[in-house]
Amino acid sequence: MFTFETSDPKEVRRFRIAQFNGRTATARSAESTVTGHVRSIVENKSSIPAAWTITIIPEEPKPAPAMRPPSRARSFMEDFC
Repeated sequence: MFTFETSDPKEVRRFRIAQFNGRTATARSAESTVTGHVRSIVENKSSIPAAWTITIIPEEPKPAPAMRPPSRARSFMEDFC
């Protein structure tokens, strides 16, 4: 699990929407980038300005899709040569 704290309300709203819709979200910090499902968003009521702790469960990166094999059909001009 990846946990971080933010005080940006726009970022928190983006994570809440991703959590509600079951989509993955990407969190970027100075050192790393984590993509995964949002598990929880907890407001820290004692901090000024408001701050939230966000927990993300990382998701394994999907492998790149393989390229399609070349066509085995002969071209139209090969029939006449």
